[in-house]
Amino acid sequence: MPMLLPEQLHLDFSSPSRGSADASAIAEQARELVRAAGAPQLADKLVVEWDLRLRTAAGRADYRHLRVSLNPRLREHGAAEIDRTLRHELAHLLAKARAGRRPIQPHGPEWSAACRDLGIAGELRCHTLPFPIQHRARRLLYRCRACGRDFPRVRPFKRRTACLACCRAHN
Repeated sequence: MPMLLPEQLHLDFSSPSRGSADASAIAEQARELVRAAGAPQLADKLVVEWDLRLRTAAGRADYRHLRVSLNPRLREHGAAEIDRTLRHELAHLLAKARAGRRPIQPHGPEWSAACRDLGIAGELRCHTLPFPIQHRARRLLYRCRACGRDFPRVRPFKRRTACLACCRAHN
């Protein structure tokens, strides 16, 4: 059996090359916005990327890695939507950076203040873009031990359980 070297195991999961120049321009724009909002230390560490795994979310902010991930489908909706989503996600990072170790609500007053500072006052919590939703087939069928009713599930239960009506009636 051949021995695998660490260099042989390196896999590149970066975004397609056609979006790399686009991502670097967006990242630079994000850094400028964050610097203008008064957080230069956040701007220096900020990473912006196109994430092919995002399906229904327009974007995602990761506090631990100071990363903003954008859905590539935003490109179909124009530069204005990309800019709005970028500012929305940056507001999450900016609010958390300002709060320090204090816990904050994802769309609470700190986030609203960060949105105002980034030029999107009155920003809504969720987007209204028509991203297609994939419904997963319910391949598992469970039978309630109490009433005998069948109910389909996508994910398996980790423990024995009854249907909701029986749980409410007997607990």
